Formats: sequence, C-alpha cells, structure tokens
Amino acid sequence: MKAAFFMGPETFQVKDVPCPEPLPGTVVIKNMVCGVCGTDVHIFHGEPGSADVTPPVVLGHEYSGEVAAVGEGVTQLKVGDHVTVDPNIYCGKCSHCRNGKKQLCEAMEAIGVTRDGGFAQYSLVPAAQAFLLDPELPFEFGAMAEPTACCLHGIDLAGIRGGDRVCIVGGGAIGLIMVQLAKLSGASQVVLSEPNEKRRAVALSLGADLALAPGEIPQDLSADVVIECVGNLPAVESAFRFAGKGATVLLFSVPKVDATFELPLFDVYKKELTIKGSFVNPDTHARAVRLINSGKLDFSAIITHRFPVDQLPEAIAMQMSEESIKVVVCPN
Repeated sequence: MKAAFFMGPETFQVKDVPCPEPLPGTVVIKNMVCGVCGTDVHIFHGEPGSADVTPPVVLGHEYSGEVAAVGEGVTQLKVGDHVTVDPNIYCGKCSHCRNGKKQLCEAMEAIGVTRDGGFAQYSLVPAAQAFLLDPELPFEFGAMAEPTACCLHGIDLAGIRGGDRVCIVGGGAIGLIMVQLAKLSGASQVVLSEPNEKRRAVALSLGADLALAPGEIPQDLSADVVIECVGNLPAVESAFRFAGKGATVLLFSVPKVDATFELPLFDVYKKELTIKGSFVNPDTHARAVRLINSGKLDFSAIITHRFPVDQLPEAIAMQMSEESIKVVVCPN
C-alpha cells in the first residue's frame, strides 16, 4: 500500500509498504477520506500535536473508510462496514482518566499522531475506536466526525442555552461546524466574525443569522457565548470585545505554543466573564456520528479541496491558504 510518512519538520516521504494484518481486537480500514487538520499543519511545521510525535509516522486523524479485515474477537464490526475513527486512546490509569477528565490523560496516544493514521491507503486501529457510519453517507461527511466531536465538547463547555446570542470568531471548517451546532443548541442568534467573504457566504447558507467582517460587528453585540476558532491574537482580542456581561468565552482554537495574550482583567471582573479552554473529544465521538448519520450537519460547502496521498505537502499548503475551507486527502 501507499503511505505518506512524516519524517520530521516539513518532510513527508511516500513509501510502498505492506498492508497491515489484523490483530486480536483490531480492524484494518481501507482509508477513503482523511481531513487535513490544523494539528497536522502544526506538526508539519515542527510544533506539538495532541500527543508527542515521533517520526516516522503516518499522520491523519480525521478519517473514514471501509472495514477491510477484522481481528479475532471483533464482533461489532464486519468486512464492508463504513466507519469513522476516534483517534484518541486513553490509558485509563492516570489520575485524570480515573477522575472523569480522560482528555487530560498523561499517556494519551492518538491514531494519526503517535500511531499510523489516515494518510495511507490502509490503517490498523483498535475496533473500539471505529464507529459505524450510515452506508449511504458520503465518506467525506464521515471524515468530519472527529472535528465535529471536538466541537461538541466545546459546545458542552460553552453551555449554550435556548435563546442565547452566540458569536463565532472565525469561519474556517471549525467555525462553520460551530455555527451549525450553536443553532442546534437553541441559540436565538448566531453571528459569525470572519474577514473572508466566501466563508461568510457559506456561514449564512448553513444557518448563521449574521456573517460580518470583524470591523463590521455591532459594538453592542453583547453575546452570551463567544467561541474563538482562529488562534491568533486579533481573534482572541475580538472575542473578549464581543462578549456581553455574564458571557462565556470559549478559546477553542489551537494557538502557537508560545502564544500569549494580555487579558483584559477589568473586563473579566466587571462583566463577570467565564473563560474556558477545550481539548480534544472525550466521549463525544458517538454523538457526532449520530448527528452526522441523521443528516443534521452539512459539510458539502465546507470541504473545498481534495488531494491524493502523494500530494500531502500541497494539501497542507492549500489548507493554510485563504482559498480553502477544508482540505481532504483521498488515499484510495
């Protein structure tokens, strides 16, 4: 099979390697679609992922495919099933895992980060990490289960109540998923702050009530929940500016490791703000799959570019450009 191995900063090597054989409790997946995540971009440039990366390894943790083989003891899946992969594997033993905070696991592994993942024609994963997709669902939609699951964890933390006014900062793939989830959560108004006109148009088509450039957002917006999905300092600054009294500000994006922000302490005090972070997708992957299988989320305008596995550097470059929203790799 063909696999793109991450060899170190800004280096991939496509190799022909044997297809994996199923082990007890595992399945072999024929990888059909794998999204290029911001984490992949960070790792490509030598920055940390959700777990430590040791090259050579096949990246790609947002993916779907078809079960090609099942290992001994696997009864819940069969050859031919369409599945999506929850990449995060927790130790179950550390204090965080045992205290209901497994996303903070001290020994977390991740398919497509520490174990070979989706940027290859086949992958070997524990059967417990594979979730059934509706066979009629496009594989591209199935590949969006992992980012959707992460967004659901953020939505849970944000605590959106029916009637809340929600502002999403950033109209990339994550921001556009958040727009849809906020509407499903009962927000009375969802406003997107995004400088890119194309992304604003997509947001409106997906249910946003307003989609404006950052400088056009009304000064009296006073959002009840603000979800920051960009990861740069101007976006973070605007998130606090858009927050109304008593608001929750969710810093969802993956910033640079050394990024800092001068917190407006008086605003936090006077507005009584709640500030939260959100990390990966503990126990939300099944919910994401149910939402996607039900047809309540639309990714057709979010996925904009497709590349073969031997053009992974080009795919990453496109994901970083203003031209794209979501880039996917199609290994098969």
